[in-house]
Amino acid sequence: MNMHIQDKGVKIDFAAKMLEAYIEGDTPAMLWGPPGCGKSDIVAQTADKLGLALIDQRLTTLEPVDLRGLPHIKDGAAIWANPSILPDEKRDGPRGILFLDEINAAPASTQAACYQLILNRRIGEYRLPPGWRIAAAGNRQSDRASAQRMPSALANRFAHIDVVPDVAPWADWAIATNRHPAMIAFLRFRPQLFHLMPGVALDDGDIKLSMPADARAFPTPRSWTDAANYADRDAEMRQPLIAGRVGVGPSVEFEGFIRTFLDVPSIKTILADPAGAKVPQGPGALFAVSAALARAATPINYGAIMEYIKRIPKAYEVLTAVDSQKRNKSLAETGAWVSWCGRNTAVFA
Repeated sequence: MNMHIQDKGVKIDFAAKMLEAYIEGDTPAMLWGPPGCGKSDIVAQTADKLGLALIDQRLTTLEPVDLRGLPHIKDGAAIWANPSILPDEKRDGPRGILFLDEINAAPASTQAACYQLILNRRIGEYRLPPGWRIAAAGNRQSDRASAQRMPSALANRFAHIDVVPDVAPWADWAIATNRHPAMIAFLRFRPQLFHLMPGVALDDGDIKLSMPADARAFPTPRSWTDAANYADRDAEMRQPLIAGRVGVGPSVEFEGFIRTFLDVPSIKTILADPAGAKVPQGPGALFAVSAALARAATPINYGAIMEYIKRIPKAYEVLTAVDSQKRNKSLAETGAWVSWCGRNTAVFA
């Protein structure tokens, strides 16, 4: 089995590659997945990568007439005016993606209005410009997110990509965009909490947690990303603020972790004495010190950091080295990085 494929779909980074291929092949593509897993972000990032314009329409806010256009009389015949919400080559450019978000949560009549647009690239008098492509996204019925069953006639007009949340690609993105290292370290340590829908109970070894069926705040990649903005707040405010985004249970788990994170040796202590600074014990503390060092690395202090991580377990040493490179590409030009690569050729085999 392809390593990117899981039981219920593909990881988000591979989903992005699939979407790019479908866009280049002019095949309308439909992204399926639970709320907050990054479906809309995939489309926006793909448009940006390919240099395409993007028009994002939330179909739950549209009526069929919004897509078909209003009729008017011309030379005694009814003519449908082209709707301004759809791509116009002169106004929007020759190439782009028309993104139909929340398509299967839209009224059945609005979904039906999409049939001709998706299959024949036209609706009424309107023609989709030749350089424009169609993508869509929606939640699954099992997510209890107002999604409806997609009619088979509409479904057969799409290529389908089922997206499953996965910590690894999110962590890569979070590192590249400089998100709080404690949040990245925590979700690597507790990947079970990365995405939990309301009504789901988690019983995984040393962690037992149940999300209420009526939970309004619950953990998703989107809500954890936002919660990371509050990781530096004082202890009194931090946990309630994060609970407001991911729910009480996950926020309590994070609060326990970040206290460990704050107790690991300080960056200043490690840089001053990389050969003698304390090495933390336990996976939680090791994830924490790894994330902190990767974020703090600069060409000036990289030698000391590389000296210190020789003393921690190999998996965390490699994690620190690789993450630091993702955050700061200039580190690859340092003697410390060249020396580390020479000692760890097996990592790149």
